[in-house]
Amino acid sequence: MKSHNLITMDDVSVDDIDTILETAHSFKEVNERAIKKLPTLRGFTVINVFLEPSTRTRTSFEIAGKRLGADVINFSASSSATEKGESLADTAATLDAMACDIAIVRSKFSGAPAILARRMNAHIINGGDGMHQHPTQTLLDLFTLKEHLGKIKGKRVGIVGDISHSRVAGSLAPGLKMMGAEPIFIAPPTFLPAVPEVLGAEVSYSLDEVINDLDVVYLLRIQGERADGTAVPSMREYSALYGMNRARMDRLPEHAIVMHPGPMNRGIEISADVADDPRSVVLDQVSAGVAIRMAIMYLMMGGDQNGAAA
Repeated sequence: MKSHNLITMDDVSVDDIDTILETAHSFKEVNERAIKKLPTLRGFTVINVFLEPSTRTRTSFEIAGKRLGADVINFSASSSATEKGESLADTAATLDAMACDIAIVRSKFSGAPAILARRMNAHIINGGDGMHQHPTQTLLDLFTLKEHLGKIKGKRVGIVGDISHSRVAGSLAPGLKMMGAEPIFIAPPTFLPAVPEVLGAEVSYSLDEVINDLDVVYLLRIQGERADGTAVPSMREYSALYGMNRARMDRLPEHAIVMHPGPMNRGIEISADVADDPRSVVLDQVSAGVAIRMAIMYLMMGGDQNGAAA
């Protein structure tokens, strides 16, 4: 891979992404076997440094590491010295002294993985940092998009919701641009960053105006605490204007898919019937997360595509 670490989408090239997706395809086949474990990372140690709650990301990284044969250690804020006031720099030094090989870092603070990368010899993977980026989510999204639509280049992807607070949007827009897709931010003005163009996406304030031309509707979770004050008048109004419901689903091109990084707020950004529709590929994204994270760790430790399915 281009970089020792995976902190942002700048750490991967287009060739890296192609290799990751191809390798993940091999691991997807491994994950469908009765016996899913491989010896490819036997003897290596992976630490999940999760300083913020997570279900999908933490679990999929743990499963990915174990299926590759690595020793996986889970490290959470509630059971660590950070709760006693230890600095992140000191935590990094402590973990580095334990000679781990890969550390996955998730934090509510933007930049936390970069701090660990400067103080540890291990490969650092960003599992989501604050309102910054979530590169492995983007890679699994690209994998899912390609699996369902055949290619990424030229696809119009509407990213709908709270763009300004979303680390998913922060990595997905540049990732789509790298692969030749066309990201479109769709949100009320109060849910957009001050200069949304810096992320390289077109902007629309109306889902209904663009929905007929979208290949993918990518819904972001709306967090109630971020809707207080001036964000939106109410969740009901937001759902009426930007929620993915049956009427909007019927207006999508027949081949189009609906994506969501989870967890979903049913009845707000997505209706229950759309969430359970065959063209909603949310569970495929979850499945892809294991294969993608296996591929990233495998390639970081020097693996190649041919060995993935051994």
